[in-house]
Amino acid sequence: MSTPDSTAVSARTWIAIVASALGAFMAVLNIQIVNASLADIQGAIGASVDDGGWISTSYLVAEIVVIPLSAWLTRVFSIRLYLIGSAVLFLLFSAACAFAQNIEQMIVLRALQGFAGGALIPLAFTLIMTLLPQAKQPIGLAMFAVAATFAPAIGPTIGGYLTENWGWEYIFYLNLVPGLPMLALLVYALDRAPLQLGLLRQGDWWGIATMAIGLAALQTALEEGNKEDWLDSSFIVRLLLVAAIALPAFIWIELTTANPLVNLRLLARRNFGFGVVATFLVGVALYGSVFILPVYLARVQGYNSEQIGLVLAWTGLPQLLVIPLVPRLMRRFDGRYLVAIGFGLFAVSNFMNVTITTDSAGDQFLLPNIVRALGQALVMTPLIALASAGIEAENAGSASALLNVMRNLGGAIGIAVLQTFLAKREHFHWTMIGESVSIFDEATRARLDQLTLHFMARGIGDPAVAWQKAVVAIGNRVHQQAYTMAFSDAFYLLGATLVIALVAALMLKKPASLIGSGAH
Repeated sequence: MSTPDSTAVSARTWIAIVASALGAFMAVLNIQIVNASLADIQGAIGASVDDGGWISTSYLVAEIVVIPLSAWLTRVFSIRLYLIGSAVLFLLFSAACAFAQNIEQMIVLRALQGFAGGALIPLAFTLIMTLLPQAKQPIGLAMFAVAATFAPAIGPTIGGYLTENWGWEYIFYLNLVPGLPMLALLVYALDRAPLQLGLLRQGDWWGIATMAIGLAALQTALEEGNKEDWLDSSFIVRLLLVAAIALPAFIWIELTTANPLVNLRLLARRNFGFGVVATFLVGVALYGSVFILPVYLARVQGYNSEQIGLVLAWTGLPQLLVIPLVPRLMRRFDGRYLVAIGFGLFAVSNFMNVTITTDSAGDQFLLPNIVRALGQALVMTPLIALASAGIEAENAGSASALLNVMRNLGGAIGIAVLQTFLAKREHFHWTMIGESVSIFDEATRARLDQLTLHFMARGIGDPAVAWQKAVVAIGNRVHQQAYTMAFSDAFYLLGATLVIALVAALMLKKPASLIGSGAH
């Protein structure tokens, strides 16, 4: 297998990179693919809407906890054994989820699936940084970008299709199709290495404990906060207090211990620090976009999961055409400009949706979705390359952990903010519209009379009942208008977030060592 300072890359190395990137793709895909089928899963296992939310929360909590642990566990068990073991467990727990009989079983199995699958994401990045020479790393990072940006975009499409045509169980069976070949390729391509079990005695156990407790509490609060009405819930308040104590303790421990779990001092490096900020904002916008558009299509347009998936497909499919071209673009143009253009296109795609009306449906989102796909495809590969330029092999695990945790945390915070923002803005617009919709208003009375006659013509003989139906119809229309205006505001917020990300990207320096960091 080639060494990092080599210019040639063996076939076995490329097989290892491709297989690990496929594993990362599957792990990220399993967030959105399940969310698209959540209502069907809840009905099948007899879970309430509130309890059903834990099907996603348990996976995300386990995933965000295991990502920072992966670099250390790789040193303990070797990257070969840890990656293959995680892949095996991920496939086993995926299949087991399809056989869950109740909500308790599903939550436990999803947590175990997330703990195993979460390791696949940073390990793919670590292999790219340690096995590939710097000149070839953009190609590997492009493969990783498919997992980071294409998987969340295409997840609802796949999940909706399988659920509507085959049944929700098949979203879990699906993992076995690429998973078994992936496992065989990893067994073939990864070199054996000795275990270092002695590192268990030297582990940063206080760091591990505070990290796990703090991230788990914060992620759970973000996932469940809107449903529990945030600070009005003692459960959410306790979680936030735990996170507020544990995470600063974790940072202090990591900065003072001799052998930290994660090297936080990497954040002091200009490119890596600004790269992490930009990656966090990518998570906010990426997962926020994947969240907000399906909610709009379901609530306002009444789309089912398959119809939603078909609309979102255009945020994913174009990426498959563009991402493979990005490494070539990086050889010709300054990577910072590619990132800036990508963020700009991503921002524009959200601003294009600001003008939506209650009549905006799938066709009206086609062009914004294609623009968004182009933007996302241009962002991730050069951004990671710029952020990680100059990172030593021994720090690759820490860099991977920080970038991936911050992207996931950005997604969780973005969705939590958008949920609350939508509720507040919907109430605001409902109040504003409601002031002009009054029975004392002549236009409103005329519309009520028209609707009353309409319902009476449809067979309702009692004028009082027909009038009540007219009132309800107008109320529903007001709510629909208010919802639509709230979604418009949310798209504007996402666009503004991406403008901030663009500014952070422009703060990156052109690394002298990065091949393709400018035109030659």
